[in-house]
Amino acid sequence: MIDPQRVADDARRALDEDVGSGDITAVLLPAGRIDTATVIVREPAVICGRPWFDAVYQALDPAVHIRWHVNDGDAVDADTLLCTLTGPARSLVTGERTALNFLQLLSGTATTARRYADALAGTGCRVLDTRKTLPGLRRAQKYATACGGAVNHRQGLFDAILIKENHVLACGGITAAVQAARHHHPDVTVEIETETLDEVAEALAAGADIIMLDNFPLAAMREAVAMNAGRARLEASGNVEWEGLAGIAATGVDYVSTGALTKHVRAVDLSMRLQPGTPQR
Repeated sequence: MIDPQRVADDARRALDEDVGSGDITAVLLPAGRIDTATVIVREPAVICGRPWFDAVYQALDPAVHIRWHVNDGDAVDADTLLCTLTGPARSLVTGERTALNFLQLLSGTATTARRYADALAGTGCRVLDTRKTLPGLRRAQKYATACGGAVNHRQGLFDAILIKENHVLACGGITAAVQAARHHHPDVTVEIETETLDEVAEALAAGADIIMLDNFPLAAMREAVAMNAGRARLEASGNVEWEGLAGIAATGVDYVSTGALTKHVRAVDLSMRLQPGTPQR
């Protein structure tokens, strides 16, 4: 899932936003001074974002050396040392916020995803992410949800077909919409959103690969599972809360999708501290 060029582009774009024409505060530090800095996490978390953190310093100053003590996807306790940086002091402080922004956001996404994935462990149901991501950082956030144990839904509008209510209305019905999808893209997975059991029956007859049960009560989900009899994959969606995951999984659906993994994310609390003195690699 990691495209080094895209990661590098993300880093350069973030540096341009943060550093602009130059860090006018970093010049307060002596030129040529070499120092060490450490990054710790202040709360339990699932760590994610190493490639972006590294890319920030690679773009800013390749002389900065980073030694990681954890891997993406690792669950860590509060006060865990994540990495040690050694290099020009000016570069260390200039890149601090940009690099930490990636690490704290993606770790927050991965931490939330792990919480949802753990709630479904052993049920046979998996949690899916959505396209409700921060603009420009979709691939990064979807990488983070995968690090947390979630399953990636489509990356965008180009790699899978999801027929929603407006598509159905414009096409003249569920059957017509599925037929049009098969005609234009016969080898692409076709998913369709349904709001009633009658629509589920029509979607099954039309041959949809995945049927989304949008805002279905639990009883209706169970009926849909019985009606489906394994013919298509079923995805529960709409106002999904962590507290309700067990009940949804018990209905027998294959997936639960929620924008909460990427849309309501809270950044993890991180701290980077310079340690003046003899640098150690």
